[in-house]
Amino acid sequence: MERNRIYNFNAGPAALPFPVLEEIQDSFFNFAGSGMSIIEMSHRSKWFQDVIDDVITRIRRILKLDEKFHVLFLQGGASMQFCMIPMNFLNRENLADYVNTGTWSTKAIKEARIQHKRIKVVASSEDKNFSYIPDKIQFNSDAVYCHITSNNTIKGTQWSSFPDTKDVPLIADMSSDIFWRFFDVEKFGLIYAGAQKNMGPAGVCMVIIRDDMLERIPDHLPTMLKYTTFAEKNSLYNTPPCFGIYVIQLVLKWLEETVGGIKKMEGINRKKAGLLYRTIDESGFYKGTAMPESRSMMNITFRLPNEDLEVAFVKNAVESGLGGLQGHRSVGGCRASIYNPTSLEAVSALVDFMGAFEQKHG
Repeated sequence: MERNRIYNFNAGPAALPFPVLEEIQDSFFNFAGSGMSIIEMSHRSKWFQDVIDDVITRIRRILKLDEKFHVLFLQGGASMQFCMIPMNFLNRENLADYVNTGTWSTKAIKEARIQHKRIKVVASSEDKNFSYIPDKIQFNSDAVYCHITSNNTIKGTQWSSFPDTKDVPLIADMSSDIFWRFFDVEKFGLIYAGAQKNMGPAGVCMVIIRDDMLERIPDHLPTMLKYTTFAEKNSLYNTPPCFGIYVIQLVLKWLEETVGGIKKMEGINRKKAGLLYRTIDESGFYKGTAMPESRSMMNITFRLPNEDLEVAFVKNAVESGLGGLQGHRSVGGCRASIYNPTSLEAVSALVDFMGAFEQKHG
């Protein structure tokens, strides 16, 4: 471990690559020879313009986005998008489909209903405590969009492949699994992701939006709640979360130049998840909470024989240099979040600890 740091399995805010933290530290007082910190300079300066231009270029290159897609940076986190999406795309007459796969989908549905928008929950996994991803879904051909949550941090489930919604634009909350693998972006009308799980610090939300979606947005909405405001001003209508955008730039630079690209990142992620799931499956002591065919590659959720052992597991893990393994407060249990920056070395250390803990308490 670098400089006596713990292995960080927090679900968000989550681990950042150590080289990124070092670069932030090295440049913090004098960014790019400016004599200022990145958190002090004008967002209208050439220094910051270079940052935001580079991060957008990297996102376009990594996801192979063509010119019909716009990359925006907004505040309010992914939760703000729960209300902005129906506000921007639904009027009193039209309809949107939602798939409910857990807490964050439920919150998105609630925010649409608060506005009295017409939505239909076309599929849900609530019947089995959100332990799986629904399939064979009947989508409405006249829907304005279909909303999904690509990865469910709390329940540990993930879409292994995205649903076919035909001509209906797909909208996805990818907060916890953006950039973990390459995917075909063409079917998506909008993608959004809070940065603090897999690409940066809290305080900034990335939005990727298609031209035809921007054309649907009415003029009468509040200025700061319209995607067109940010698209027209390159996310610089007002002061953006400059530091968060800068860290995203460094994380994507690390992904491309240190890891070697998104395909290599996917291979590492699958190896990490495979190691952890094998440990759970081969044990009579640990039990995974997600159905095998719906398991997340980012958030591995599991239980121990009883809650007292779970408390001891988390406590002993911290003492062994393994942090952030408690499950979400709403469900309990244990959870290892193994986003891109979490190394294979960290997962191997966790697996060793799990074996030792089972031998002692099993």
